[in-house]
Amino acid sequence: MARSALLNIMVQAASKAGRSLIRDYGEVENLQVSRKGPADFVSNADKRAEKIIFSELKRARPTYSFLMEEGGEIKGTDGQHRWIIDPLDGTTNFLHAIPLFAVAIALERNGEIVASVIYNPIMDELYTAEKGAGAWLNNKRLRVASRRKMADAIIATGIKVTGTSNDILALRQLAAISPICAGIRRTGSASTDLAWLAAGRLDGYWEAKLGAWDIAPGSLLVKEAGGFISDLSGTNRAIEKGEVLAANEYIHASLLKTLKSIT
Repeated sequence: MARSALLNIMVQAASKAGRSLIRDYGEVENLQVSRKGPADFVSNADKRAEKIIFSELKRARPTYSFLMEEGGEIKGTDGQHRWIIDPLDGTTNFLHAIPLFAVAIALERNGEIVASVIYNPIMDELYTAEKGAGAWLNNKRLRVASRRKMADAIIATGIKVTGTSNDILALRQLAAISPICAGIRRTGSASTDLAWLAAGRLDGYWEAKLGAWDIAPGSLLVKEAGGFISDLSGTNRAIEKGEVLAANEYIHASLLKTLKSIT
């Protein structure tokens, strides 16, 4: 597959950060860990990976803006482009030596995601997408699964009980969807869920209370693989609202109908 200069820059940054994470993964028990909030941890490995990505992208495109999970927002002078970065999506998995985590980078141009990279360094799976150029896993073109019936579908979610007002609604959603599908999965990494959906491993995915960095990279992968992605109301404000519903045309419609019926 041919990659643009911008995508090559993103791949290089993700790969370099991935090598850092692999080194830290081998020493996971010795990492300094601090609590950032309920069920939301940040480690030195997270910060190191983000610093690497920031340095690589800043050197290549010094005028672009940044939105990063750890470092927040940094305004550039470009005015049109913004990098959206999650240096370690699946931090809790990482800290428990579960090899389901990813480096995720998206490039936003005038409010639209035009390129993305999701990289699992342990599995050496590199997911890439550019607007109009398809979605890829390493050198293999991706398409979402073609299943049409919920009874045949594996659905992913990220429900966690944290004592918030969203808990009851999330558990109602789970109770409604679980009986009508073939199974529910929870990887602990939104980027992984969206990448696996683009690859046809999952048939659908829904989750709320996410950051832009959780959704942006995988959203383009899903679209370029022929899938549908929206917020939980069915509009195209997933990144803005921090909630996502993704699947092929048929499963998306079924999930949306079910979710809308829950109050």
